[in-house]
Amino acid sequence: MPAITLPDGSQRQFDQAVTVMDVAADIGPGLARATLAGEVDGVLRDASHLIENDASLRIITSRDPEGLEIIRHSTAHLMAQAVERLYPESQCTIGPVIEDGFFYDFSYPPGFTMSDLDRIAAEMHRIVKDALPVSREVWHRGEAIQFFRQENEEYKARIIEDLPEHEDITLYRQGEFVDLCRGPHVPNTSALGEFCLTKLAGAYWRGDSNNEMLQRIYGTAWATKKELKAYTRRIEEAEKRDHRRLAKQLDLFHFQECAPGMVFWHDNGWRIYTQIVEYIRKQLRQHGYQEVNTPQMVDIGLWEKSGHAEKFMDDMFITESEARTYAVKPMNCPCHIQIYNQGLVSYRDLPLRLAEFGSCHRNEPSGALHGLMRVRAFTQDDAHIFCTAEQVQQESADFIDLLYRIYADFGFNEVLVKLSTRPEKRIGDDAQWDQAEETLAAALDTAGIEWEENPGEGAFYGPKIEFSLLDTIGRVWQCGTLQVDFFMPERLDATYIDEESTRRTPVMLHRAILGSLERFIGILIENYGGAFPAWLAPTQAVVLNISEKQSEYCKKVVETLGNQGFRVNSDLRNEKIGFKIRQHTLARVPYLLVVGDREVESGSVAVRTRAGEDLGSMQVEAFAQHLAEDVKLRGRTIN
Repeated sequence: MPAITLPDGSQRQFDQAVTVMDVAADIGPGLARATLAGEVDGVLRDASHLIENDASLRIITSRDPEGLEIIRHSTAHLMAQAVERLYPESQCTIGPVIEDGFFYDFSYPPGFTMSDLDRIAAEMHRIVKDALPVSREVWHRGEAIQFFRQENEEYKARIIEDLPEHEDITLYRQGEFVDLCRGPHVPNTSALGEFCLTKLAGAYWRGDSNNEMLQRIYGTAWATKKELKAYTRRIEEAEKRDHRRLAKQLDLFHFQECAPGMVFWHDNGWRIYTQIVEYIRKQLRQHGYQEVNTPQMVDIGLWEKSGHAEKFMDDMFITESEARTYAVKPMNCPCHIQIYNQGLVSYRDLPLRLAEFGSCHRNEPSGALHGLMRVRAFTQDDAHIFCTAEQVQQESADFIDLLYRIYADFGFNEVLVKLSTRPEKRIGDDAQWDQAEETLAAALDTAGIEWEENPGEGAFYGPKIEFSLLDTIGRVWQCGTLQVDFFMPERLDATYIDEESTRRTPVMLHRAILGSLERFIGILIENYGGAFPAWLAPTQAVVLNISEKQSEYCKKVVETLGNQGFRVNSDLRNEKIGFKIRQHTLARVPYLLVVGDREVESGSVAVRTRAGEDLGSMQVEAFAQHLAEDVKLRGRTIN
């Protein structure tokens, strides 16, 4: 007679074993119709899972995050079933859930085309209407391997062969389709339906470029039609804001095959880059950081001693000279310790904050490169704080305060925070990890910041706080990090002399605010749709003449504003003023200064914004003051 305890603390008694769905039906028919699965004693289970003993139960519906993930995972199976019906010679490989959707990789030598996606989606909708029951089965290992080989599903057989021998082989069946999966899944296919297939891509089997190329079909799935439509609109808006597209339109940067994953910055883009660097540099100076610069290539021995070679060797560019092996710097931290180690450090010298706009290189797979968002050559706004254990909490709190103010200056006011705790594979003892995790949590709590725990996702050498930005169309971008490291300073022989003249190892805080400058600029381009606030805009104002008679005056206006440090150009072409206004509006220039005979006579400019707002006639100095005030606001307001 199992007693089922529900989340509100109430209990329901049953005189025999019951399924999750039975409990939902006992509560009410509406809940039974909405039930997708259940969390039984903290473990997600199918709605058909049989509960034989006392247990706690949380019913999972599409309103729960776990429910949406189950819908997406089940929709991946739905797509695989449709593909195998329509293309019997295809083979399924893997089909996981990803952010906002799912994908499935297929072996299909003829290759799918975008037109095939409409056909596959139509078949998926037919299967949804059939309301096929989805059932879980446990098979013997050999039986499962034999079954998939008979079905010409060689990839599934190979996956099973690679699983630990003691592991149960669970399969899910819906109609004629059987797939290898841990589950859980929806009770039947009628629980699905709000989906669309989005794109095709190539993918190597098991992500290894030495293996055969497969074809990946991406899709998205949601609980309601309203959510699917909202997502579709968001994707359409994201495509308009794609930083690669806007880079070409605004002449910011380009990539080319002779240097894959490495940016060719144009003048407009480099102006944005240098503005950001100068802004961050000023903030660092005001907060007690010393700016340093370290070599691009360092002997491999340093990376071996720090532990990076063992963990990241495949991602490092390696070169040789005079029988010595060097690694092109993938990160800055070991080099900063070398600067720290020059000279004897006293506890009175701590905290010591070393910052670098560190140029780094990582050998990312070519298939993973994506504009500025994933590159091989990048610059980090990197810094490391060397301090005593007692100083960690205050240094963490000070950094968090600085980070929030900088994000606000860039126009980001919504920040999501996660504390990533000890991973399974780590160095150091539990007492050190306890201290580090408690210290970071206390710094967040003291700052009054809401945060979530991200269990097991810390670095191998210490826990970390991850700061993610919410952009104007609701996307989340992980940027800032703060990591506590008790171990690398010890590995690289960093010490200080304490109050009792004893050598001790400092704690090292790894911290970044923007992360990669390249990626952060990509985020800014998409967040603003290329319409940067005045302080970041490559050109802050353009002076437009109505006729050739005003050309000399326009040049003087440009000179006057330029001498005050503003980025101002003129457009003196023999074109209609309407044409020039439209062109510079499309170029996202914040201010358009129109000059006719009246403006020449009065020493003024007619001011328009890129949004089309007419600010009227202003004396040149008055406009300079207006622009200065706008620049001072940074990204806290947007034109």
